[in-house]
Amino acid sequence: MSAFPPLSLRPVLQEVASLLKNNQQTISIAETAAGGIISAALLSIPGASTFYRGGLTIYTLESRVAFAGWTQDNVKAYKGPTPEVVAGMATHVRGQLDSTFTLCESGIAGPTGSTARWTRTPGYVALAVASKDGVVTRDVSTGSDDREANMVAFAEAGLVFLRDVLKGDVSIPVGKL
Repeated sequence: MSAFPPLSLRPVLQEVASLLKNNQQTISIAETAAGGIISAALLSIPGASTFYRGGLTIYTLESRVAFAGWTQDNVKAYKGPTPEVVAGMATHVRGQLDSTFTLCESGIAGPTGSTARWTRTPGYVALAVASKDGVVTRDVSTGSDDREANMVAFAEAGLVFLRDVLKGDVSIPVGKL
């Protein structure tokens, strides 16, 4: 058996794919610290083309200017990942890829984080799910500075959050953009 997707992602991944397929909904992804794991995991599902609209790994600030709707003002004001940052990127990418939902994550995988410039420490990730109605966010902290483990944990947290939205366990407030 292949080691990809990571075993910890497989149950929630199958659930997300089934929910998207059964509801004829689509997803796009904007990732930073997860490094493309969420998109790759979704694409490992047979039939992903029915629900996956596209994804971006926007790890650098320059890539956010090029692909996520950022301006130089956003770059100058950036103080690390926050719910507001991921909400804006999710909303922008959803509009660009015309998906039902966009999941965005931005975090500090570790082993270090620039606490002098940023207000977050390794193991922190901000998540957002955007739809045409609005956007909802969630913060997660693993408490770890293990980079590889955090990347997978961030992907899992994002997929769990997306699943919760798709199931209706988390509501997207209408008009909150």
